[in-house]
Amino acid sequence: MSQQVMNQFRCDKQLREDCVAIYSALGMDLNTAFRMFMERTRAVRGLPFPAVLPEQTITGEEALGIFQKLREEAADLPEMTLDEINKEIQQVRAARKTRK
Repeated sequence: MSQQVMNQFRCDKQLREDCVAIYSALGMDLNTAFRMFMERTRAVRGLPFPAVLPEQTITGEEALGIFQKLREEAADLPEMTLDEINKEIQQVRAARKTRK
């Protein structure tokens, strides 16, 4: 097992209470959230992605409406042949290889 260290810092009491409530709603404690933050920071070598609670929930009916709207928008797009799809996939894979 790796050597453990303690990290301490000061913050506003209300900020801490608000964050504890948010992480609790996400099913974790503050220490776990900070460890996740640090692991993700190391993985991406920068600020990690946000993990937030949704401010608004939608009903199944609203989600279905959104899905139907997207399908209508996609209906105007030209169909692609299997060869065109495979060519596009190959181009993306080739571009990824050149970035590494």
